Amino acid sequence: MATEYDATEFIDTDFQAHKSPFAASAAASDDPLNPLRAPTREEVDRKVVEAQQKLAELKRAQDELERERSALEELRRRQTEFQTGRQEIVHNLTRGLGLLEEAEFNTLRDAQTMAKTITDFRDALEKVQAVHDETWTKENFSVELTRALTVVENARMEWNAARLKLPVLAGELKEIPKVEAAAPAPVVSPFASMSFGELCKFGLAMTWPLALVALLALGVLVAVIALRH
Repeated sequence: MATEYDATEFIDTDFQAHKSPFAASAAASDDPLNPLRAPTREEVDRKVVEAQQKLAELKRAQDELERERSALEELRRRQTEFQTGRQEIVHNLTRGLGLLEEAEFNTLRDAQTMAKTITDFRDALEKVQAVHDETWTKENFSVELTRALTVVENARMEWNAARLKLPVLAGELKEIPKVEAAAPAPVVSPFASMSFGELCKFGLAMTWPLALVALLALGVLVAVIALRH
């Protein structure tokens, strides 16, 4: 009966045990799954391309983030501008409304005060004009005078009270500025335009009759004295 075939009978175990380690390392370097083997040129080129692709992707991502950041900064600026502008305009409008409402209230109050004052002035004026002192007699003179003084004093009180309430009446009794009299025109001497020589001639022409009279008087006096001697 034939024996079964054993493959291990044809393998020299001593040769396998003494095989060179360099052959084993060379075989390991050719194994693409070995992590210790040196990379090939194609693998290096492929990794360079992959790195460049990753850098390009990172650059695109960076540009996208820069655009997003710029958009967010613009949005923040506009939001800040909106908030600041809203606060400012709310403050201005609120203050303006308060001032206008106060001014409106004061205007209405002044208008009401003016209307009442106009009525009081008319009543006081009618009462003052109703006093006719020319009709008074000796019998009622004292009574009518007292009554008239009371009317005038009441009207004066109305006037003074109204001046305190209404500033428009404060300048009502300002004095009218007096018109200053025109200054007289300066007197111009008729000799102002004459030269010194002309003045001498004019003086001689005006004084020679007097000089002649003086000379004649002196001659007469000399003659009288000579006759006495």
